[in-house]
Amino acid sequence: MVFLSLSCWIRSRGPDRYWKVQEVLKHARHFRGRKNRCYSLAVRAVRRAFVYATKARRLKKRNMRTLWITRIAAASREHGLKYPALMHNLTKTSVQLNRRVISELAITEPRTFLSLAKLARARQREGLCAVLGDGREPPGVFSRVVLLQ
Repeated sequence: MVFLSLSCWIRSRGPDRYWKVQEVLKHARHFRGRKNRCYSLAVRAVRRAFVYATKARRLKKRNMRTLWITRIAAASREHGLKYPALMHNLTKTSVQLNRRVISELAITEPRTFLSLAKLARARQREGLCAVLGDGREPPGVFSRVVLLQ
């Protein structure tokens, strides 16, 4: 029998009730006090522990993404690029590497990351040149954009 939630599984009665009690107590074995011996207390503690475990899995993903972004930002600042500019220009050049791989490259393969940064910088300059056109402004228009060389 497959149950979608712990409470349905605990409340279900039947001939395998003994095994359910043992399963709950097995999950509660490392708890302190009566929670690892008394079934009614163990059920509550195990349910709470499973809820925390589910939330922690989501938080772990979020924390890892934050760590990757921090590492990429630090490495990109070493090469004179900001993180958003680096990632934007890498996607514009069709580099299909995710943040985890890019952060690993920044740590273990600094030369490869340098080539990615150069690629992003070239795309950034290329985009700026496309915005500026041939460098001449139309008559009657004054711009504050300075040509990069």
